[in-house]
Amino acid sequence: MHEDNLFRDLTRSEAERFDTLFAGAGTRVERIVSWGQASPPGFWYDQEEGEWLVLLGGRARLRLLDPDALVELGPGDWLWIAAHRRHRVDWTLPDTATVWLAVFVADGAAPR
Repeated sequence: MHEDNLFRDLTRSEAERFDTLFAGAGTRVERIVSWGQASPPGFWYDQEEGEWLVLLGGRARLRLLDPDALVELGPGDWLWIAAHRRHRVDWTLPDTATVWLAVFVADGAAPR
C-alpha cells in the first residue's frame, strides 16, 4: 500500500509542480501545484487524453477553445476537458497555493 497527502509540500516555486500519483491502464492521476503561474503567451494544451480536473485549493481561470469558454474555478469545482480540446491557464492566485487533481484518461473515455 502507498499513501501520502495531497496537501504535503506546497512550497512556493518559480515553476508549476507536477506530481504523478498513479499511472496505468490508460489512466494517469497528477497533483499540480501552482503559485501564480499561467500558460505562456500563445501556448495551448492539446492533449491526446481527456482530462478530468478538480481544484482542491486556491483559484484559477482556464480558457478553452471550440467552443470558446472562460471557466473560473475555486475549491471543489471540477471540469471535464475532452481529448484535443485546446485549453490554457489564464491565471492562478499568486499568494496562495492552487492545488489541482487531474485525472487523464485514454482518448474516447468520457464522464457520465
